[in-house]
This record gives sequence, C-alpha cells and structure tokens, in this order.
Amino acid sequence: MIKEKIIIDAGNSPLGRVASYAAKNALIGKAITIVNCDNAVVSGRKSSVIGDYKEARTRGGSSLNGPHFPREPFRIMKRTVRGMLSYKQGRGHDALKKVICYNNIPEEFKQAEKISLTKDLRIKPITLKELSNIL
Repeated sequence: MIKEKIIIDAGNSPLGRVASYAAKNALIGKAITIVNCDNAVVSGRKSSVIGDYKEARTRGGSSLNGPHFPREPFRIMKRTVRGMLSYKQGRGHDALKKVICYNNIPEEFKQAEKISLTKDLRIKPITLKELSNIL
C-alpha cells in the first residue's frame, strides 16, 4: 500500500537527507509535509556553514532583483528541497507545490505517524533555528 501523504519529522535530522527524501517522494507524486524544520541540523564546521549561508544571502545585493535567500528555518528547508528539483520545468514545479514545511508541529499532525531520518553525527552540528538567528 502506497501512502499518498508523508509526514517527515526533521528534528535532529540532517538538512540534506530530509530534503532529498522529500524531493524524491514529491517527484513520485506524494504530498510531503515536513514538520519541526527549526530543529533540522546542518553538519559541518559552524563557522564555514554560517559563512556559506551569509554569502548566499548577500549575493543578491541591494540593487539586484535576486537571488532572494530566505532567513526563516521553514523557508530554508523549502529552498533546499527546491534545489533538488528541476523546479523550472513542469514536473519539478508540480512536485515543489506538494511540499509544505512547518517550523513546529501543528495540532493536526501531533498524533499522526511521522518518519524520522536522524543520523548520529560526530561533531556538534548547527540547527536551522540557530542559523536563522545569526543570519
């Protein structure tokens, strides 16, 4: 039995792992809901992760019309999923519409079965909530 709706708990899960899983299932045609986005982690040295994201935010400049890089954790998650899809073409555009991200767990999803993609990391990673506060 194939579920048409998948709920992913991103708490303590690597950002790239959650985004790739969501993108792959959205391309198949499933509706994806990602909860707890502010507790998703980005692995790597804290200083290099912060530097990379700050560079991405400043790349747009004040007089340019983009690229616009988000600051909120749920928008960073959606932007990461978007990077794994061919969102300018029809199939990828439709798949991106099926992905919904939340910072916390809404009431309607508290009792639902959630998929967790956690992984033990050797270093202390930075969460999206910490990253968005620094940006």
